[in-house]
Amino acid sequence: MTSQNKNQLRIEGTVAPGFESVRQLYVHNMESLEERNTQLCVYHKGVRVVDLWASAIGDDTFSPDSLVNIFSSGKSLAALAIATLVDQGHLDYKEKISTYWPEFAANGKGDLIVADLMRHEAGLAAFDTSLSPEDLHTQNIKKNLVGSVIEAQTSRFPKPPASHREYHAITRGWVANEIFRRADPAGRTIGEFLREDVSGPLEADAMIGVREEDLTRITPVVPLGFLFTFLESLKPHFLGRRIERNIFQLIGRLARIIVGARRATVGSAPPPFKGMTGLGNFNDPAVVMGETPSANANCTARGLAKIAAMLSGGGSWNGRQYLSVKGWDALHGDTVFADMSIMPSVFSQGGVNEFVDETSKGQKESVLGRALNDGRQGFFGWMGLGGSIFQWHPRHDIGFGYVPTSLNMLDILNERGKEYQREVVRCVENLSSD
Repeated sequence: MTSQNKNQLRIEGTVAPGFESVRQLYVHNMESLEERNTQLCVYHKGVRVVDLWASAIGDDTFSPDSLVNIFSSGKSLAALAIATLVDQGHLDYKEKISTYWPEFAANGKGDLIVADLMRHEAGLAAFDTSLSPEDLHTQNIKKNLVGSVIEAQTSRFPKPPASHREYHAITRGWVANEIFRRADPAGRTIGEFLREDVSGPLEADAMIGVREEDLTRITPVVPLGFLFTFLESLKPHFLGRRIERNIFQLIGRLARIIVGARRATVGSAPPPFKGMTGLGNFNDPAVVMGETPSANANCTARGLAKIAAMLSGGGSWNGRQYLSVKGWDALHGDTVFADMSIMPSVFSQGGVNEFVDETSKGQKESVLGRALNDGRQGFFGWMGLGGSIFQWHPRHDIGFGYVPTSLNMLDILNERGKEYQREVVRCVENLSSD
């Protein structure tokens, strides 16, 4: 991959007074890092204070309304869907999944509870068969094409002494969708719920299962090549390194992740989709139109930030209550620390991660834990493969959305986006002290 031409760089948008340094950081990163297109949006106390978008490759079609796959950041949208049914009394995090879906109990899965799935502790991190992208289209989900595959699975857990927590990168959303549509009184999928009860009322672009008429709004994601990333990591900053971490930092992080992954169950699993050859498959319209809530939500940073602002504000927006106090507390409650084979995590029963100093959970601080959490303390939510971030900070009332189209596959902890979070918090704290 070649570096962008600075003459092609286009940065647009606004920031509120007090957040000028966020724009300065954004401009610096767009000029110095290997970016293509990005969107950054932040709400503070219900007001949009950062609204920036840029193209470093001369893409005149890219705008704040362009939809981009946010990969695992979509897990928090699925968590919101499940939380809504819990809030309405249709689900209980501590109830067995088989209560709502009796066929799920097959092959020894009968004792798994909803919270097990949401915390990535269901032993279903990978399936023994690949799904067709068309199986994930809403009408086919309702024919139980996905559900029947899940019913046939057997739980498999990481080897001791690892915990039961293993990242359900793709599968958590597939299982959650089957639970959701069985418990929802209208029998909807998560994608339908999101469109009707969240994205529509909030006027927030966040889609799981893109309609055909919206396909033209998609901007494809492009992974950075591993060779390019490796060669760039060898450069010092003063020679214009275009990724954030050097080779020693990358190797340190990857070594710890590889050690944890050796205990995982997903190594010999088939690819999630039939015919899948790489991340480029997620740009395929057949995949984009399907519902894979854990890895295939297509959103704008504006849409994510507004939903995050609703959550940071306690579940309400402009007089409409999306979650009650009880439902909000349940979503964020009962957080449990555990190593997740690839990184430390503090997932709630509702499936959102709490970003905290590990020592606050009685753990010894680790290199990965510090890299993951430092600068994010106080945020909830999650992040997506290659860079996206969808998180909220209840104490400071911050809703945060960051969406890049250039995926840095070795930035496992999404640290380039984390620097925006750190700067936003610094601005908010400065405003509070004035």
